[in-house]
Amino acid sequence: MSQSISFKTVANVQLADDSVLQLPEELGRLACARPMIVSDKGIVGLGLLDSVFEIFDSHSIEYALYDETQADPPIKNVLDAAEQAKSFGADSVIGFGGGSSLDVAKLVASVVGAEQALEDMFGVDQITGSRLPLIQVPTTAGTGSEATGVAIVTTGEATKAGIVSSTLLADTILLDPKLTLGLPPMVTAATGIDAMVHAVEAYTSIRLKNPISDMLALKALSLMSRSIRTVVSNGTDLRARSDMLLGAMFAGQAFANAPVGAVHALAYPLGGLFHIPHGLSNSLVLPHVIKFNGASADELYQELIPVIDGVSEEQPLGKSASESLSIYFSELAKDLGLETRLSEVGIPESALSELAKQSMLQERLLINNPRSVSYEQALDIYRQAY
Repeated sequence: MSQSISFKTVANVQLADDSVLQLPEELGRLACARPMIVSDKGIVGLGLLDSVFEIFDSHSIEYALYDETQADPPIKNVLDAAEQAKSFGADSVIGFGGGSSLDVAKLVASVVGAEQALEDMFGVDQITGSRLPLIQVPTTAGTGSEATGVAIVTTGEATKAGIVSSTLLADTILLDPKLTLGLPPMVTAATGIDAMVHAVEAYTSIRLKNPISDMLALKALSLMSRSIRTVVSNGTDLRARSDMLLGAMFAGQAFANAPVGAVHALAYPLGGLFHIPHGLSNSLVLPHVIKFNGASADELYQELIPVIDGVSEEQPLGKSASESLSIYFSELAKDLGLETRLSEVGIPESALSELAKQSMLQERLLINNPRSVSYEQALDIYRQAY
């Protein structure tokens, strides 16, 4: 019997310096004239939207701006932005910023367009209507959210929930390396490792992994492993910035189809309970989850080694592929100046058991992991990371 593959992604992607200036043309192509921009105050404060405002003004395009998006966005962000979009009469949504803004933009487009309550969308394929036209403009090379049909929101003090639907896939992605030039080195480092995690976990996912997601994951790791040190040490290198943006999108396309696993499942409680940035949360647990997964996924990890700059089959860093990759990512985080221990980011040892309990709630992620994870095993991974 022949193999069966299902792969979904965004129809239109543009990568170029100043591609953001194509927004009026893209809106015209989508027959839209009143966009709602979803961003955050940091992006506005950095002036990254100034060129957009100018070109919209020059084209007499009326727009609304929601810039209250928070990291790990709460439901309130989505509801407030959706209400503003309705009041303005928005006919389209532009997500502009990091993963949080892009996720909120997806949901605003869906809540307004589908005329469906947000609480009825949680889970997989629960969106029943169509959304407003959606353009995504990432300003970090990290989450890959611009290329996924997934949006994550904070539902309580320490809990997050996901909405998964191909309805959330954008109409257009504009990748503009110039928008990432002002990112601080540590943000560049953490978001970059986040994107590399997406590629690693997509490649080793036991659910929906396929040749297309594999191809994207491998190319993503190749691009980002050769560029991440450059963009952290020399943030003005446009070629390296371009490679990171493209790699992050490829990784997003990969994990949108072959979903992530235990790294994310153990990282989410770090963000929920202690507000550790998502990319750093992933980086903190990544080496230890890779080592744990080695018993089941070492052959797949071996296939990643040839494409990762800094790991050699001839001179492995460890006795096994999983050990070599674990060492590689530990050393990469240190080289980039990121914290590498939970104790270094203010997490008390007494919290490890609660973190393990919270990670067990991430069933939609754990079912993708190449090795099943129990509470005791999760606790042991946190202890190793401490």
